[in-house]
Amino acid sequence: MAEEVRQPQVVVFTTPTCSWCKKTKQYLMEHRIRFREVDISRDQQAAKDLVRRTNQMGVPVTLINSKPVIGFNKPEIDRLLNIK
Repeated sequence: MAEEVRQPQVVVFTTPTCSWCKKTKQYLMEHRIRFREVDISRDQQAAKDLVRRTNQMGVPVTLINSKPVIGFNKPEIDRLLNIK
């Protein structure tokens, strides 16, 4: 029986004008990581939740299994997703 590979839970908080958000999403797609995008410019409750969880108002913020990564921090994303 094939071993099931468990997908990490990934949520990317973004805004439409954020170039680093686009880079983050592109990087995740290149590595075939599924993620849910939350546009905080359209979802004020998500924006408040983001500040409450991370004390950050800027984007991108990527939650990987509930651990926040601030900005497009490739080494930290790689570490949390085990990307070599």
